[in-house]
Amino acid sequence: MHSFLRSMIAFWVFLLSPVVTGFVTAHELRPAVGDLTVTPQGAVLTLSMNIEALLAGIDLDNLENTDASPGSGRYDRLRDLSPETLQTQIKTFFPRLLPGILLQDGNQLQRFTLSAVSVDAVGDPNLPRDSLLELTIEEPITSPSVLFHWPKGFGALILRQMGTDNGYTGYLGGGEKSDPIRLAGNVNQTAISALIQYIPVGFDHILPKGLDHILFVLGLYFLSVRFGVLLWQISAFTVAHTVTLALGAMGLVTVPATIVEPLIAASIVFVAVENIASPKLHAWRPAVVFGFGLLHGLGFASVLGEFGLPQGQFIPALIGFNIGVELGQLTVIAIMILTLGLWFGSQSWFRTRIAVPASALIGIIGAWWCVERTLL
Repeated sequence: MHSFLRSMIAFWVFLLSPVVTGFVTAHELRPAVGDLTVTPQGAVLTLSMNIEALLAGIDLDNLENTDASPGSGRYDRLRDLSPETLQTQIKTFFPRLLPGILLQDGNQLQRFTLSAVSVDAVGDPNLPRDSLLELTIEEPITSPSVLFHWPKGFGALILRQMGTDNGYTGYLGGGEKSDPIRLAGNVNQTAISALIQYIPVGFDHILPKGLDHILFVLGLYFLSVRFGVLLWQISAFTVAHTVTLALGAMGLVTVPATIVEPLIAASIVFVAVENIASPKLHAWRPAVVFGFGLLHGLGFASVLGEFGLPQGQFIPALIGFNIGVELGQLTVIAIMILTLGLWFGSQSWFRTRIAVPASALIGIIGAWWCVERTLL
């Protein structure tokens, strides 16, 4: 049994190792965002992306931060360049990458050309710098719908169709192509299709990309493996983040990320410290978790705002995203139960040997994030 316990602990160390190693020198990556306008006269794609990583030769597929890449040194040097110097680098080298970005018009593949570049000033070295690229196709588009091809190695892309009602919105991985994008808009999109389309978007924001949300949910789990204790906390968290997710997505509540993100980190520290200080669910814990859930909902809303919601099916898409978030959270809990709870949850030493050390690790990571997001 002890060897099995060591195996489970090793499994969780392996699973959390990207967090443990990444929270010290995290060079975070986030999806590129592409706004695509397609007309019979041609197409314009406006890309907001982390261009330095591609210029450094980093494969962005299945990569959470650039420290894990052998090209991280060159990436760091590019990040230190002035906007003017980086613009020159982009205009010189990015056209070599353009052949992989394609628009399929029937059986014909149309290639984009680079027409304009804008680069943000050098900022926080732990966060990606956005560059804005304008790509154009000046050839006529003859089909009523097109397919967009995103190159392998370019990482994730949030693709949004502009200039029409109910335009296409999709989440593409490197090497993937879109569903058909109708020039007249997605007039036939149903509520069910919109709901289904946004479930994986919400899930993906938890697993694998929502490390702070994962740690918060783990903090809820490690207070007690008893189902009733967990149910009270998860219910409070779910209701709260659903409320602010909806309000944020509708634009009724807007709080800057500079405020929300440090408070989310602080919420991780709080639940971790309380886990260590107390072995039971106090009456105030669900209320506190509800309050923190409001913060996490604002974090979810910022992601959803970046992705965009179809105006014609706003509510179904919002529900789908929230379902995806819930499925992601429940998956985290299910993994914990299957790998730890079922085997060791009833043992007298579970709290001292597993729950408290795990909560301490969660608290340390949350504390660092809190400092990083406020002072660094």
